[in-house]
Amino acid sequence: MGDKDIEKEIERETSIHKKLLEIARSSIEAALKGGFIPDFRVTDPELYHHHGVFVTLKKHGQLRGCIGRFMSDIPLYQLVSEMAISAALEDPRFQFERLNPRELREIDIEISVLSPLRKISNPLDFELGKHGIYIRRGTLAGCFLPQVASESGWSKEEFLSYCCLGKAGLHPEAWREPSTEVYVFTTGVIEEHHHG
Repeated sequence: MGDKDIEKEIERETSIHKKLLEIARSSIEAALKGGFIPDFRVTDPELYHHHGVFVTLKKHGQLRGCIGRFMSDIPLYQLVSEMAISAALEDPRFQFERLNPRELREIDIEISVLSPLRKISNPLDFELGKHGIYIRRGTLAGCFLPQVASESGWSKEEFLSYCCLGKAGLHPEAWREPSTEVYVFTTGVIEEHHHG
């Protein structure tokens, strides 16, 4: 691949990232105002692929909402729109302080495009900061994105224990038990730093 090809690929990727962030922000804005979600026009085939997605909203570095889905039966751009709205209006952690239109200008949007889940037999067989984890036992399940490990400074054991306890509703050591399934995934992160 020559320099020109690399430049073109970078331009295309930047354009895709910009478009997804624009879709996320426009969707949240429309939902907060109670209006119709725009009919987005997309041309890049990448935006029609089916990927899992998480959308995270932060205000001055503090979490304001995060919702996602591991698998999708709709195109990427549509799922980003849906998850952005859900992160703003449906995160149960913020049910008593939903995002309001005045806050939107202070919100940074982060979109995590997920790889397929991969089950691991050894729960410690993952890389902190590179892999996210999804822990499941029966109907109980929870996950952490890879960024959580980088931001928290936890060890692998702490990462697994906090996911069991805080996300899946299991006891902290449940990840050590054979009846608990542990999956890993990676993410492509698209970040926006919006300042007014």
